[in-house]
Amino acid sequence: MDAQAQEPSERHEVTIGDAEAGQRLDRVLAAALAGLSRSRLKGLIESGCVATVGATTGGATTGGATTGGATIEEPAYRVKRGQTFAIVVPHIIDAQPQAQAIALDILYEDPHLIVVNKPAGMVVHPAPGNPDRTLVNALIAHCGPSLAGIGGVRRPGIVHRLDKGTSGVMVAAKTQAAHQGLVEDFTARRIERSYEALVWGIPRPSSGELTGNIGRSPRNRKKMAVVTRGGKAATTRYRVLRRFAGEAVSLLECRLLTGRTHQIRVHLSDRGHALLGDPLYGRASDARLKSLDSAARQQIQALGRQALHAKSLG
Repeated sequence: MDAQAQEPSERHEVTIGDAEAGQRLDRVLAAALAGLSRSRLKGLIESGCVATVGATTGGATTGGATTGGATIEEPAYRVKRGQTFAIVVPHIIDAQPQAQAIALDILYEDPHLIVVNKPAGMVVHPAPGNPDRTLVNALIAHCGPSLAGIGGVRRPGIVHRLDKGTSGVMVAAKTQAAHQGLVEDFTARRIERSYEALVWGIPRPSSGELTGNIGRSPRNRKKMAVVTRGGKAATTRYRVLRRFAGEAVSLLECRLLTGRTHQIRVHLSDRGHALLGDPLYGRASDARLKSLDSAARQQIQALGRQALHAKSLG
């Protein structure tokens, strides 16, 4: 198979050899074009940007080029020996989230990725109810032209998230290749994540694993829960680091073996050790608050969010 790049950001040609005959088009193109992920190529195929040489690629919206064979819009199309495919990659377009100059605590940055310490109270990605002032808005402004484009859009590649009320370390990709690599690393669990959490009580034993499938709560659709049917398998490792106020509060280190929504908060709450200040899973009882001195009680009541911090990412 020969892959020839002509103006790499615009047009590529791939010719099918004996070894590739009969394989899926998206798989063959991904193997030939290292700079484009399979998911990105799937999107290009479905958008009419791939054709046998001799057809028109790219469509009206992408300024297609005439090549004269047939436009292929099915990623599972089985290729034939000797076929040559033209792939037109549209220019990177600006992201719809607007750039907003927001101060960032940057821990590390290079041409490929950026690592930040996200503050509590900041939402990661624009969504209904939080349309702007998010981490994505801040990253678009900070990175500017260094964002090489994720899926054809000039935006940071978000590969994991932290809840609005959780602070700590996050990594975002600046290029398609970095995004693909980080996604693969997270999926294969090659990324280690540790968190620190203040919880009610002292878990017994002082270190161990919390398991249980996590899914949508059948009682409250806004919450997640450990469920007996359905859900997704989840494992959280923990160890007690310090004890406070006798046996009332403990500081834990938690490590994720999986990455489910609200995983640490759900697992610990299910075991009776909800996070301090957690507005969704851990409202403190009057008895627990009364067991603390007034200074500690005031600090906990003033938290306004779960006492959870993403300490390390490696």
